[in-house]
Amino acid sequence: MHQTKEQSKAQSRPQGKAIGRLLGLSAIGIFIFFIPITLQGKTSIPLDHMVGWLRAALGESGAGWYAMGMIVAGAVYPLVTGRWKQSPTDTVFLVLKWLGVVAGLMALTGLGPAALQAPDMLPFLFNKLVISVGLIVPIGSVFLAFLVGYGLLEAIGILVQKLMQPIWRTPGRSAIDAVASFVGSYSIGLLITNRVYSAGHYSAREAAIIATGFSTVSATFMIIVAKTLGLMEIWNQYFWLTLVITFIVTAITVRLPPLSRMDNRAEHREPEGEPGNRLATAWQNGLEVAEQAPPLGRNVIDNFKDGLVMTISILPSIMSVGLIGLLVAKYTPVFDWLGYLFYPVTWLWGLEDGMLLAKATASGLAEMFLPALLMAEADFVARFAAGVVCVSSVLFFSASIPCILATRIPLKVGTLVLVWFVRAFLSLLLAIPVAMLIAP
Repeated sequence: MHQTKEQSKAQSRPQGKAIGRLLGLSAIGIFIFFIPITLQGKTSIPLDHMVGWLRAALGESGAGWYAMGMIVAGAVYPLVTGRWKQSPTDTVFLVLKWLGVVAGLMALTGLGPAALQAPDMLPFLFNKLVISVGLIVPIGSVFLAFLVGYGLLEAIGILVQKLMQPIWRTPGRSAIDAVASFVGSYSIGLLITNRVYSAGHYSAREAAIIATGFSTVSATFMIIVAKTLGLMEIWNQYFWLTLVITFIVTAITVRLPPLSRMDNRAEHREPEGEPGNRLATAWQNGLEVAEQAPPLGRNVIDNFKDGLVMTISILPSIMSVGLIGLLVAKYTPVFDWLGYLFYPVTWLWGLEDGMLLAKATASGLAEMFLPALLMAEADFVARFAAGVVCVSSVLFFSASIPCILATRIPLKVGTLVLVWFVRAFLSLLLAIPVAMLIAP
């Protein structure tokens, strides 16, 4: 009898520790990434507040030099690792990263051609994107350990796998990625996806679906889009309809090439929940992961290293690729030509601003905010459709595409452009009739 009590004590200790990790540490992760709080008149998730405090503490000059240091580190890193020799794409991106260093210095010092110093060029890229992403990803990666390291991902995955698998052909755990992107940021969503894919829990196809289908701009940036387009009066309708359209488009694109043809083998498959016993299976699986997880300190350090590497990989590319995209959009007819690919959709619905909306949609490949800027004075239907397409297209060269290329997910530039076109076309096709239904 005495032996049985000792055995039960020995068994309860790790079980109790696992419960504490699963419930306690995961709750901290949920709070940091998903629970909006109001501080000093600003309502946002705690992660966004932390980034704001750090940016204020650094000051604009300090934040700028920090971002510049990260850009230089990102240009040097491929030379140190030798990765730039691995493929022609890596070699091209090495050149682009060093162009990003030059662009970053011009943005920081104000030197260079006046055309590049226009508010919608280098200052926009550096102040609105580079500094924000440069702070969000490292800080977010520290707290990512709480969210994805102690069983929450696995438990929720089993609970929602019957929704995620048939509709979006991804494991249940990808629901966390989708929510993290909408509430937090595409860079955080991609950080989670890259981490889970590298651990062998996603196949290449699943990781690509999540990266190109769920990792869109955050709800906080959607507010900026809505303000620019004069849609704040119908904010709730705009937000929820955009979310629904984005996920409908993802459900369609996963069934079309090129995503449907990608490798679907994963090293570790998510366990299937038993019918009628799914909650118990989810709980047990979450506890097992929490029990086997490394100590919090080591997990935080590992995630922080990944976050730093992703940060220095992204920032120089945002400066160079983003600037090229913005220059092409502003000074060449390339996006006007691309706009003709979308004109049949706007013509089909007989829009007065159809050609302008088609060209604005095409410009979203350079920077997701461009369609909103171009359509700010259009009629309601065109403005609403532009606002949806901004978000639902997901992919753009000024930030999300360099972010994806910085991960281990096997996606090439050509594939990403093709997925962008399919997404933008379908988004426009769905957004215009929805806008007509809710038009005042």
